[in-house]
Parts: sequence; structure tokens; C-alpha cells
Amino acid sequence: MKVILLKNVDKLGKEGDLVDAKSGYARNFLFPNKAAVEATPENMKNWKEMKAKEAADEAARIAEAEEQKKQLESKVVDLKAKGGANGKLFGAITAKDIADRMNDIFGVKIDKKKIVLAENIKTTGKHQVVVKLYGDVSADVDLVIDAE
Repeated sequence: MKVILLKNVDKLGKEGDLVDAKSGYARNFLFPNKAAVEATPENMKNWKEMKAKEAADEAARIAEAEEQKKQLESKVVDLKAKGGANGKLFGAITAKDIADRMNDIFGVKIDKKKIVLAENIKTTGKHQVVVKLYGDVSADVDLVIDAE
């Protein structure tokens, strides 16, 4: 029996999936627990509309991330930190420092968790950091650190 899942069901599928379930399992467990509905023509029509809307929303989010990527890669982010004469910093530049500076420059909210750093930056000069924007879309941002 074909059913449309309304909730995530272990070993069957995720919410919004169209799956085959045994008729007894569907009638005795899925339907009473409101975990699924039968795939009638009307429910299938609604499901297809929902899937089309989700695909359009996903495409819009990806397009927005691509625009943000172009914006981020177009400029160089400059940071000033206290440091010595030999190019070493007193302390380190963290993802939070980079996110705060990017928010000042670009005016968009970038979460520090989306900035990928292998380790904190402890030297002056030019560095490149990766900012994960959405899904597979990520921006390579040039970062210049100067000592104060």
C-alpha cells in the first residue's frame, strides 16, 4: 500500500516521502498514530504541490547563497590585532573575530560556526578561510591580518 509519511518513521522513511508499507502496518500503526496518510489521488496532488514548493524554496536558497558567495569573494577582509615585530600575534584570530568583522564589512549576519578554520590564526599576513553558506555552496574569503 502506498502511503505519504507525515512524520519520520524508523526503517521506513522521512517526513514527506512516498513509500510502500504493508497494509496491516499502515492501518494498525501509521494511520492511528497520524504518521502517514493513504496515497489517494487527492493526497498525491497535494503531495506533488508540496514537493514542487519545497524544490522552488531550495532553489531560491541556493541562488541566495550564490549571490552571497559572490559578495563575500569580491572583497578582502582586513583585521587588526596586537602582534610583535616578527609577524606573530599576541593571541589568535578566531572564527568569532572573523565573523564579527565580516558582519561589519558586508552587513550580513554570518554565523561563526560557518567559518571553517583548521586552527586559529596566529600570524599576520594573507590567509584564506572558507565560509560555508548553504549546502554545498561555500565561499573562499581572503583575509589580511595586520599587527597593531
